[in-house]
Amino acid sequence: MAVDTPTRSPGGAAVMEKSPERVRKQSPRYKVLLHNDPVNTMEYVVSTLRQVVPQLSEQDAMAVMMEAHNTGVGLVIVCDLEPAEFYCETLKAKGLTSTIEPEN
Repeated sequence: MAVDTPTRSPGGAAVMEKSPERVRKQSPRYKVLLHNDPVNTMEYVVSTLRQVVPQLSEQDAMAVMMEAHNTGVGLVIVCDLEPAEFYCETLKAKGLTSTIEPEN
């Protein structure tokens, strides 16, 4: 954050000097993955995804479920570590198979 500190120039006028801005390093991002499971119904998987990750639309949740169904694993969301762990653990608690891995 730039902090402006007024200083006096020789003529007496206030001059604003900006301190150097600090560059914030991006925190690493994590993928929350849903693994296909032959146990739960597709409807249950979609509704559970929507409960656990509220920002997923019905279409998004359906796409994640179909991706997991067809390829074995679906990408739920990419986010910071703490929410990723929360989503993963909550999905597991509801009977779905989920893991997280670094985005890169």
